[in-house]
Amino acid sequence: MTIPQQNPATDNIIYKGQRMDLLLRTVRTDSGKQIVREVVWHPGAVIILPVLRDGGIVMIRNLRHTLGETLWELPAGTLEKGEDPAVCAKRELEEETGYQADNIVSMGWFYTSPGILTEKMFAFLAVDLTPGPQALEENETITVAVLPPEKIRHMIKNNEIVDGKTISVLLKYMMDRGA
Repeated sequence: MTIPQQNPATDNIIYKGQRMDLLLRTVRTDSGKQIVREVVWHPGAVIILPVLRDGGIVMIRNLRHTLGETLWELPAGTLEKGEDPAVCAKRELEEETGYQADNIVSMGWFYTSPGILTEKMFAFLAVDLTPGPQALEENETITVAVLPPEKIRHMIKNNEIVDGKTISVLLKYMMDRGA
């Protein structure tokens, strides 16, 4: 599990945040020209696909303050420093949905926006779920809903689910199952 790191030799931190930093990164192109790129450094994250025994998929409605919109998403969260992604996935699943998973299975990883952002996102399938209470952070406004895969396909097709990480993981899951 390698997370992209900052390099003091090439990176000038111009903003240090609680969850991410903004860098000016000096790089040399193939032609030898030196350029400066703006990079958002992120410690990595997880996304969880919770599937109930009957095939229903646990989704969340998440108020995204950056957009001023409530989006349909899969539960997800940022890795703490040195945190194992599977541990983070179990924690975020419980915090955001209330569900506890007896079984968390890796679905691989991907970069969310590699043109500007170092965020490496680890995807997990969560099964053998037990419902419980949410444990939301103070800044979170999240409601939980269970949707059938057919409804989710319809929502993706009709632009009702617009979160890229959620679409990617849902489609990968559905393709793997021939659904």
